[in-house]
Amino acid sequence: MAEVATSATPDQLLVVIDPSARQADGESVRIAKDVLSGGAAHTKVCLPESPEEFARVLRRRGARRPVVIGDDRALLRAVALLHRQRELDGCALSVVPVGPALGLARSLGLPTGAVAAARAVLDGAVRRLDLLVDDSDGVVLGAVVIPPLAAREAAGREEAVVEGAGAESGVAPVHPWLRTCQSLVRTLAAARPAAAPGGGAARLRVEVDGVTLVGLDRAVGSVTVTPGAGGLAEVEVRPASAGPEASPLRARGRTVTVSGAHFHYRADAVVSGPVRTRTWTVREAAWGLTLPG
Repeated sequence: MAEVATSATPDQLLVVIDPSARQADGESVRIAKDVLSGGAAHTKVCLPESPEEFARVLRRRGARRPVVIGDDRALLRAVALLHRQRELDGCALSVVPVGPALGLARSLGLPTGAVAAARAVLDGAVRRLDLLVDDSDGVVLGAVVIPPLAAREAAGREEAVVEGAGAESGVAPVHPWLRTCQSLVRTLAAARPAAAPGGGAARLRVEVDGVTLVGLDRAVGSVTVTPGAGGLAEVEVRPASAGPEASPLRARGRTVTVSGAHFHYRADAVVSGPVRTRTWTVREAAWGLTLPG
């Protein structure tokens, strides 16, 4: 996290309310909207119904300061859009976390109560944060984890996808067939045995600023890459073996490349892949987020 910029003052706000927030907690959305409207000089509220409409609203914000009411997925979507438009330098985001997934928001220091988060939008300060950008132009705010989650956690993701089907469209999942699918996924997840120790091991080469941290001759249990301080990424490699040789390897650098057999990876809340190689580069103080002062 970089230095604190100038304090955010009440001004013209563009409040973008994600459909998942409206469905998950309409009361928190209403409270946040009331606090923001009462504290800003002028507030325009938009309720996009699709990712395309979300992008269009953000793109047409003009001089208004964008405030996203939504969960981690909405935050990631907003940062990714501004990054693709090459507008992160001149546009600080404000977020009121509301919805089913708030782990990233908490890790960034955002309050998760509607009143506190809305007050932070009005009275907080913009902090410039480091960003990981991969070689496919994807962005990472929190962490990259390789390999992906264990089998039991993957089953939980499958269940979340089924249960969240209505959230993406803004329609509550009330159909009987959807409940049947949810029940089936829960049954399969419960019956699936836990992953055996070392079951997630992979043969991967991890390079930090061109220097090999671990080669293909060692089985890797996990790799974690997070944006650290001063424009450097924190890299941790956990070997798959047991015993003293299993101590994690750590390094810091601006560029991290992982290669080897096809692998999946989790970037923040999104699982991607398979890929044979991926490079992440730190962009120092690349984006601004309004946080409590």
